[in-house]
Amino acid sequence: MMLVVERLLAGVMVVPFVLGMTSGDGARRDVAFRFSDPQIVESSGLVATGPLFVTVNDSGDTGRTFVVDGAGDTVGGATWGEATDVEAVAPWGEDRVLVGDIGDNRGNRDSVRLLRVPVERETREVEPEVFALRYPGGPRDAEALLVHPVTRQVLVASKELLGGTLYAAPRELSASRDNVLRPLGPVIGFVTDGAFFPDGRHLVLRDYGRAVVYSYPALERVAEVELPDQEQGEGIAVDDDGTVYVSTEGQRSAVLRVALPRALRDVVLPPAPVASPTPTPSPTPSAEPTTREGQELPESVSTDAPVWPWLLAGVLGAGALVVLLRSLRRR
Repeated sequence: MMLVVERLLAGVMVVPFVLGMTSGDGARRDVAFRFSDPQIVESSGLVATGPLFVTVNDSGDTGRTFVVDGAGDTVGGATWGEATDVEAVAPWGEDRVLVGDIGDNRGNRDSVRLLRVPVERETREVEPEVFALRYPGGPRDAEALLVHPVTRQVLVASKELLGGTLYAAPRELSASRDNVLRPLGPVIGFVTDGAFFPDGRHLVLRDYGRAVVYSYPALERVAEVELPDQEQGEGIAVDDDGTVYVSTEGQRSAVLRVALPRALRDVVLPPAPVASPTPTPSPTPSAEPTTREGQELPESVSTDAPVWPWLLAGVLGAGALVVLLRSLRRR
């Protein structure tokens, strides 16, 4: 019942934003593959690593990952026994992932756990490295786990009704004591998953109906993209090329590719290298995020359609109205 209420409330919160968008690129259903394994019934997190994908089942399952190929077939995985409430998975290099046992619907877990496990083309039992996380100020429910692609710093986004918070773990995780999270800033509510783009300067968080891109570390909202309809969308991943994938709960559910608006891709993806006939001096490194050399990251990128047709129509309409009024005065 609580989940149904959450989804209804999340839908109410999403509506105003969706209505404000005219770009439908993100809403098309482009099926990348379907999970063929009947044991994958509640995909609650997603990682794209090379030609493989990794997912985990939602709470209620034992501790395990599923390694899936591009056709949707399970080709490997890791198992480790009991789990409390697994909700997320995030990449850790090319051959390992962090599993987020971070769900806390009742708000009674003093600390939550991360488990580092291998990604292999075989299924076997492992002894994962375990890291405990603790929130300042008390427990939080969370379903989104992110790892920075360069520094490997761990981030967690809380799932809350009126807006969540993005938290950062210490740069170096300790396996012998609690790793106390620190808040970085506010993010959207009802976050169900998140991921970094390859540049490490942008991240994306999703809820049940939209994906919001933020600059990092400033956490300025860059753009918002409507997601395709899904039964219960709780997974999002970005591969090395910047392609976005989303997954949902449900047996044999589809993993979809999401087409980002071109203006957004130009911001979050680094430009392809261009061969230069003569050497050019390297630019001075900047502490501020940039999209390419010398171009500062804009505060926001609009995914709306061009406004000039509307302006032109308005001018023509106003002109027609003036002509009509003058003709009426002559009568």
